[in-house]
Amino acid sequence: MTMTGDQAGSRLRSEAPPQADTSRPQSSMDQIEPLFPIPLMRSPRLLGSALIETAVAAIRQVRVDKNLRSDQLFHTEIVNPRDDKLFHEIAELTVPKLVEFGFLLFGERLRWTVKEMWTNVLATGGSQTLHAHANSFASGVIYLTPSHPACKTVFVRPPGGFDFSFRHHTRQAAMGPFNAGKYVLPVAEPGDLVLFPSYLYHEVPRNQGDQRITISFNAIPDSLDCWGYRINFTP
Repeated sequence: MTMTGDQAGSRLRSEAPPQADTSRPQSSMDQIEPLFPIPLMRSPRLLGSALIETAVAAIRQVRVDKNLRSDQLFHTEIVNPRDDKLFHEIAELTVPKLVEFGFLLFGERLRWTVKEMWTNVLATGGSQTLHAHANSFASGVIYLTPSHPACKTVFVRPPGGFDFSFRHHTRQAAMGPFNAGKYVLPVAEPGDLVLFPSYLYHEVPRNQGDQRITISFNAIPDSLDCWGYRINFTP
């Protein structure tokens, strides 16, 4: 079952345990620990209106290629932002956010580089199938146009052996961060940025509104070091 972004914040508040009995010793009170959560960063209005208008106008003038799985989804060529003035300007705005997001992933504020960017143009009736981003640590989406409520970005619980093979999904079951299978991002406004680990699967349902334009990108830190076992990355 699916949990929306609005539910994610309110669920933890609304489903908190009843008011604790203050007569009980503090050590005997139940505690819930959110073990090993997956970070997702939302940065509203990262791009200003002038830069959004410039980006949309430029994107509508370049050649796009049809997606292999959707005839109504198109992409521009993947480029290194250092080779494109517009993408370079946008990438530079994301770097401080990547540094903070990377701190959640690795526990240290490392140097980050956006190594590739491309544009997604989703026409009416188009969709983006479930996918993740390879050869990257952090990925992002920048929204340039309004999105119809039906085609909000959806993130899916990663497959793996840590989960039960049983489910309890009913009309009465409460969905929260511990049992939901999907997370629906709240409505994203033009200029908003979303960052997520590159391994996190995501999709976009069928677009029932007007043309939807976004910029996607992948980013890597300059290096990682595990007690002297160091690896360097070059975009």
